[in-house]
Parts: sequence; structure tokens; C-alpha cells
Amino acid sequence: MIMKKINTGLLIVGRGIGQVMLQENALSGWLMWAGICIHSWQMALLALAGTIVSTLTAYLCGYSREAIKQGLYGFNGTLVGIATAVFLQLSAVAILLMVAASSLSTWIARLFQRQQLLPGFTSPFILVVWLLLGFCSNLWPTGLLPAATTVPVATDLHYVESVFTAIGQVMFQENSWSGLLFLVAILCHSRVAALYTLLGACLPLLVSGLMEVDTALLNRGLMGYNGVLCAIALGGTSYRSMGWASGSALLSVGLQLLGMHMSITTLTAPFVLAVWMMQLVMRLLPQSSRS
Repeated sequence: MIMKKINTGLLIVGRGIGQVMLQENALSGWLMWAGICIHSWQMALLALAGTIVSTLTAYLCGYSREAIKQGLYGFNGTLVGIATAVFLQLSAVAILLMVAASSLSTWIARLFQRQQLLPGFTSPFILVVWLLLGFCSNLWPTGLLPAATTVPVATDLHYVESVFTAIGQVMFQENSWSGLLFLVAILCHSRVAALYTLLGACLPLLVSGLMEVDTALLNRGLMGYNGVLCAIALGGTSYRSMGWASGSALLSVGLQLLGMHMSITTLTAPFVLAVWMMQLVMRLLPQSSRS
């Protein structure tokens, strides 16, 4: 009985991590977690903690057991946990804030689940981290990690590495090997999703010349990770779905540049906004033109 509960827990947590990249697959999730371990064991532990906290919050609040099993209440906590290591000095206070933020992400996710207008995607994670950063900036500034003062200068674009790094940046992993393992994880669940992952990561490279994007940003994967999520979210087996996926990925690049120009910590907001905008356009079109 105990082993059955442990196995069930491992499946749910794995699916929660996998749902960060829209994959309801425990094996995919644990492979992604291994990809995080490659880059940072601290981030990996916090990702695991955030997933568990957000999932337990949903369980204790009596939310849909089916949604919990699918990992739908875990993935925002995964991202909150990793973001804690990215933005905060690790301490007991930071861990407590992570626990509170992960729980809050579950409650916000529930609000999105109760309405039918817009899919939540990573909105709970975005809102919670923005609140967390605002709280720390005003009340606990010493808890924040110092912001980078310089941007690496790059003259050459490393095409292959930048593609895999963009995939890794979906979970804050500026590491091409992490991104490669993320791609393998997605491939384990869906070959179509894996192809769209590559499409979403490659498109920013193709438009970088036209938009005069700094190659340093491309090499760090900062222009492609939203495109990865856009492509997976809207990708399908028809040519029209490929068009929607490509359009949202390109739109996310513009939104990312706009956010960076305005000094906004964009997180995955360009992904969410780009997909929402595309879905709105799709709703306004005749049924025969949507898919």
C-alpha cells in the first residue's frame, strides 16, 4: 500500500514537471528534472519542492483529483521553485517565500480553471513571481540576488547551441545539454511536439537579422524559449496549425523584445500573451479556417 502511494506520487510529480512544457507524461517530467540537475542541483531540488508544495496545496484544498493526477496543479510550482534560485539569495526566508508562492500559484491556477475564456498556461507562475519580486524589492531588498550589470558581447551566433539553450531556458536553464535532454523528454511523449519544439526554438534565429537582435541574447536562448512554448501549445498535424504555431512564436519574439526594452522581467509572459492573441484571432475566424 505504501509503495503504491509512493509510485502514484512519483507519477503525479513527474507529470507536474512535464506539464511545464505541456507534456502529461511522468517519464518526460523526470527526464526534464534530470536536465535541470545537469545545470544546477539547487534548482533541481527547488523545482521538486515547488512541484510537491503546489500539488499538495491542490490536494488539501480538495481540487479535482483528475487534474491533480494530470499534473495541472504542479507545473507552476515547478517554475516558482526554480525562479526562487534565480532571483533570491537562498536562505530559510527564501524557502518560506517559495512555499507561500507555490501555494498561491495553485490558488490562481484554480481561478483560471474555473473560467472558460482563457487558458491559464503559466500565468499563475508569472503573477506570483512578479508579486514575489515586488515584495522583496520593497520589504526585503537584501534577499534579492544582484542584477547582472553587463550583457555578454557576442559576435558569432552559435546556431546549434543556441537552439538547445533556448529549449533549456523554458525552465531557466542556460545550458544546451539541459535543452537537449528536455527535447528528448518531449520526444518520449510526442514526436509532433518535439518537432514543434525545434520549430519554436529555430524561428527566432531566422528573424534575428531582420529585427537586429543581439547575438548574445540568441546564444543565451533568451529569444527562443517563449517560441518553444508557443509552438508546442498551438502545434498540430495540419498546415494551418503550423501557421498558427509559427505566428505565435514570432509574435513572442516581438513581445520579449518589447518587455526587455521596458525593463520588465518577462518570464513566460510573451508566450502566454502571444497564444492568447492567436486564440482570439482564431475565434474570430470562420470555423473552417481555424484548423
